[in-house]
Amino acid sequence: MKTKFIGIDVSKETLDICILSNNQDSFVIKNNKKEILKFFKSYLDDEIETHVCIENTGKYSWLLMELFPELNCCFYVVNPLHMKISLGLVRGKNDKVDAIRIAQFIKKNHEETTPYIVQRDSIRLIQVLLSERRFRVEQKKQLLTKNKENLVLSNKNLAKKLTIKNDKLIKEFEKQIKDIELEIKELVKQDQLLNKQYNQLKSIPGVGDILCWNMIVKTNEFKSISEPRKLACYSGVAPFSNSSGTSVFGRNRVSVFADKGLKRLLHMAAMRTIQMENDFSIYYQRKVSEGKNKMSFLNAVRNKIIHVIFALIKNQNFYQNRLVLS
Repeated sequence: MKTKFIGIDVSKETLDICILSNNQDSFVIKNNKKEILKFFKSYLDDEIETHVCIENTGKYSWLLMELFPELNCCFYVVNPLHMKISLGLVRGKNDKVDAIRIAQFIKKNHEETTPYIVQRDSIRLIQVLLSERRFRVEQKKQLLTKNKENLVLSNKNLAKKLTIKNDKLIKEFEKQIKDIELEIKELVKQDQLLNKQYNQLKSIPGVGDILCWNMIVKTNEFKSISEPRKLACYSGVAPFSNSSGTSVFGRNRVSVFADKGLKRLLHMAAMRTIQMENDFSIYYQRKVSEGKNKMSFLNAVRNKIIHVIFALIKNQNFYQNRLVLS
C-alpha cells in the first residue's frame, strides 16, 4: 500500500500544510471546520495509508484534534519540545518550513509515535479550567512577592498604598481560584467515570484535589498514558543512569525534560503522605533511619504514589493500608 505523510503547522487563522508522497507539495488553508474538511476529504484516499501530524500548540489545535480522529488517517499530536530536539541543528523558520519539518518528522518516526486519542468534552473543559487556575495562582504569587518588596521601600506611605491595592487583587484572585475549583468539582461530580476515578485517587493518603484532576487530564483518563513507568518518566520522577565508559559513574538522575508542574504536585503529595500513618511513611522512615538520602527516597515515594494510582485504576479499587506496592 502507498503511504503519504502530512505535516501541519497551526496558527490562529491559517494552517500551513506539507504533503510528502512521491512529490512534496505545500498549501495554506483557513483554520476553520469547513475549509479543513473540504481540503482533506479531497486528499485522503482509502487506498493510500495517510499519516497526519501536528504540534500540540494549545487551543488553536483543538479543532484539528476534534475533526481528524473521524477521518480516514493516522493522526498524531506531538510535543513541540520532542519535535525540536529530534530535528537537531536547524537554521531559520517560517510556517511553510515548519510544516515541511513536521511532515519529515512523522515520516521518520511514525512507527514509534503513538496515535492521538480523543479527549472527551468534560476532560477538555477541566483542562481549560486548570489552565485558568494556574494563571491566577501565579498572579497571586507575584503580588505576594511585590508586597514583600514593598517592605523595603523608604517611602512608607507609598508602600502602604501599594500593599493595600495588591491585597485587594490577592483577595479577588483567591475568590476566582475557589470559584474555578468549585466548577471543576461540579464537572467531575456530574460525570460518572470521572467521579469514580477521582474518588479512587483521592483515597490515597496525601493526594489532594489538584493532583487528582491533573492526573486524570494529563493521562486523558489513563488512556493516552496507560503505564506507570511512562507517567513517572513524563513527570520527571523516574531516575536514569548517568555513566559513560570506564571513567564516568555518576549518580542516577531524573530527566530535565519533564512536566515540572505535575512533578511539583507529586512532591507536595509525597511530603503530606510521609507525615501521616500509612505504608508510604513507614517505607520512608525506615530508609531514612538506615542513613539513606532523604530526597532520594522522597522521590521513591512519588514513584510509588504513581504506581499505586495506576494499580487502583487498573483493578477498579480504592486504597487500603498494607497494599502491596509495585
